[in-house]
Amino acid sequence: MTSLLDLLRARRLLAIVRGDDPAAALRSIDVLAEEGVTLMEVSLSGADALTVIRKAAAALGADVRLGAGTVLTARDAVAARDAGATFVVTPGLGDGVAEALRLGLPVLAGALTPTEVIAAVAQGAAAVKLFPASGGGVPYLRALRDPFPAVPFVPVGGVGLDSVRDYLAAGAVAVGVGSPLLGDAPSGGDLAALRRRARAALDQAGPR
Repeated sequence: MTSLLDLLRARRLLAIVRGDDPAAALRSIDVLAEEGVTLMEVSLSGADALTVIRKAAAALGADVRLGAGTVLTARDAVAARDAGATFVVTPGLGDGVAEALRLGLPVLAGALTPTEVIAAVAQGAAAVKLFPASGGGVPYLRALRDPFPAVPFVPVGGVGLDSVRDYLAAGAVAVGVGSPLLGDAPSGGDLAALRRRARAALDQAGPR
């Protein structure tokens, strides 16, 4: 199976699905897959997220990789694995990182400061989720890459569709986009608008 880092480098866009309507979240995942977004995470902070992961993992084709986001604890990591997630995403360096790695799940680990970046790499993260990216924006990513040129960064948190290309140009291996991409679709909103945003996001991410 292709590694998470290789997938991030190749696909360049990670869609983050979080909603309060599980059926709508599943429809949103289907729309994203139909439009060619093939790397997604379902945040555990969404309604009945484990069921969403379980159903989506069973329904999606082999080309779509589905992960669990907002993994905080060891219990979260186990539940994500059991639901069918193939990777986990964390907002920081909690117990979920070590447990996911113990279970054989690659981790996109959240970090913001240089000290946290060093810790994420030392723990074995496949890539570092720069979170929240909005705290410093593209200039902060550029500044971090000076001391950490080999670290694969994935900015998340406040990344808009109009800034995807800028983050990639600044050296991110991929970007994670949540509400600016999903909008209200995971809560029962406009799927046609989601399709349009998905196409725009893929265009911003460039050729894969």
